[in-house]
Amino acid sequence: MLGRLNHIAIAVADLDASTALYRDTLGAEVSEPDALPEHGVTVVFVKLPNTKVELLAPLGDNSPIAAFLERNPAGGIHHICYEVEDIFAARDRMLAEGRRVLGSGEPKTGAHGKPVLFLHPKDFGGTLIELEQA
Repeated sequence: MLGRLNHIAIAVADLDASTALYRDTLGAEVSEPDALPEHGVTVVFVKLPNTKVELLAPLGDNSPIAAFLERNPAGGIHHICYEVEDIFAARDRMLAEGRRVLGSGEPKTGAHGKPVLFLHPKDFGGTLIELEQA
């Protein structure tokens, strides 16, 4: 079911400073910031030869990243995103196996303009999993 690793997401308190760290200190190519109000985040992607790192910063007071940063003020790994060929088949399989799909269970449009779903971390060894349509 799983395809390639799409990205690893890191929650950050200061998106500008974190972007500069990856760009200026590590020499990485980074995207422009992209606000995603539906998800309550602003993202920057660090482009790597084999995957991406997504820097997530809160967008608005009700951002899930704001809550994450309250618990983890220094930031840290927030989720891992894997590609799947069929997001609906993946969702149905997870539900049939008793796994929790967060939210309404209907895919939302993610940062890459593709449908995404999130799976409850308690069902996956403490890791929040994002599935993205390949």
